[in-house]
Amino acid sequence: MTEKVKHVLGLSGGKDSSALALFVKETYPELEVEYFFTDTGYELPETNEFIDQLEEKLGYIHRLNARSLNNIEGRGEKDFAHLLKEHGNYLPSQRDRWCTVQMKLKPFEQWLDSFIRDGYKIKNYVGIRADEPERTGYMTIEKPIESVFPFREHGIVRSDIENILQRNGLELPEYYKWRSRSGCTFCFYQRKIEWVKLMEKHPTLFEEAKAFEKGDDNNSTTGERFYWMGQGQPLETLEDPEVQKRIIENHEKKVARFNKKKRSNALLGDFGGVCNFGELDDIYDEAEGGGACVTCYK
Repeated sequence: MTEKVKHVLGLSGGKDSSALALFVKETYPELEVEYFFTDTGYELPETNEFIDQLEEKLGYIHRLNARSLNNIEGRGEKDFAHLLKEHGNYLPSQRDRWCTVQMKLKPFEQWLDSFIRDGYKIKNYVGIRADEPERTGYMTIEKPIESVFPFREHGIVRSDIENILQRNGLELPEYYKWRSRSGCTFCFYQRKIEWVKLMEKHPTLFEEAKAFEKGDDNNSTTGERFYWMGQGQPLETLEDPEVQKRIIENHEKKVARFNKKKRSNALLGDFGGVCNFGELDDIYDEAEGGGACVTCYK
């Protein structure tokens, strides 16, 4: 009896998963791949626009859950505000990433369960590159799900990603002009300069993030307020022009140091002081992704 295999590939709206989908379509044209995007309902407009562009290149993309989960009981009825209340108005953080579990992983597993019930083994294609040996993909011992890493198998590294997009007629998503990664509008992994940029580019979304900090009358079980930027740092502090000025000046200094370092390497050339927000992790001397969840930003 032939084994039933379902090939799935998740798109975050980030450059790596997008390039992976295009690469798999080029390299393995015989595979029937189900593409999916776990739509939290709190994505950047630029992310949704880029997913639409990808769909023109790839074909149908399941939107989890706007399309595929509408008839499944579960998270389809729950937005972030509802989930926040369930968690005692405790905002997600690096110590407790409940947002990823509730808004990304659970809808994904729920979608896969329908295939598994039909007897399918799942091959989940992940955009982890050959130059990221320390990273892992989705792992479970309870379900027949295997993670597959085509970029590792083919030696694809960071410098190859933009070329894959461009040869397929795509440029980097627009948000890379002011933000380092995809993910929810209120992602707590944003740096202060990115929050300032969100306030500038999407003031309504910034106000929404501020409102989540305020919670409700039963703000938490302890009465403590939680903030996206950390203890005692509400987003409203960024509305002070002097605070904005300090953040921008500090960012510009880091960019200048980074560009000076790059210019010292003749192979990389002179970038003339331009800040590419896709390089923000390098600029701030942090590991790529800055610790953010691979599911969200890849």
